[in-house]
Amino acid sequence: MMRIFCDFDGTIARVDTTDLVLTRLADPAWEDLEDRWTRGEITAAECMRGQVALIGGDDAALDAVLDSVELADGFPEFVAWCQANAVPLTVVSDGVDHFIARILGRHGLSHLPVIANRLVGNAETGRRLEQPWSRAGCAAGSGVCKCQVATKADERDLASGDLMVFVGDGRSDFCVSNRAGLLFARDKLADYARSRAMPHHEFSDFHIITTTLAAAHGRLARRAAI
Repeated sequence: MMRIFCDFDGTIARVDTTDLVLTRLADPAWEDLEDRWTRGEITAAECMRGQVALIGGDDAALDAVLDSVELADGFPEFVAWCQANAVPLTVVSDGVDHFIARILGRHGLSHLPVIANRLVGNAETGRRLEQPWSRAGCAAGSGVCKCQVATKADERDLASGDLMVFVGDGRSDFCVSNRAGLLFARDKLADYARSRAMPHHEFSDFHIITTTLAAAHGRLARRAAI
């Protein structure tokens, strides 16, 4: 009936965790890569690979930074609502899987499926980023092509007519937002949706999302029962 995909950085997490780690632990050259990406000289995927390779500090230092990250208000309750109503929820992020897993685990949410760039290596061997969810020609140029993730979900659930819900905030969410049957947006994604007159719900926390989805879920259930 309903299937939810949710961005992580700036959406579930109150901050962009990759930017936080880079600011605290990376060689300052990461900012040069950021500027090159902003100017369109390199893709987002190339930028991320280069930046992750610049992260210093041992694993304990990395985890200490990650342990300072808090979740958006209402997210644990939102997860509980999804579980209680058998609504699949997947975290889909152009961030880093280890960062996300560490933060979710600290809040007792390690059971959530996560699609993200893959961190390999460590402080001793060197860190690098693998991008198994990238796609040549991705409109966002991201390491995780969220459109590809959503398309595969559509193919699986087409017969059941599931409603695809997307929750996000940033540039890597622009393309996939056009595929959502129900869109929750804030910050850059909300600006994008408004500029294209796309139907969407703006949100400040997950309590708002839960309330809106509970009403939509009820309508879908009544429709299915007819």
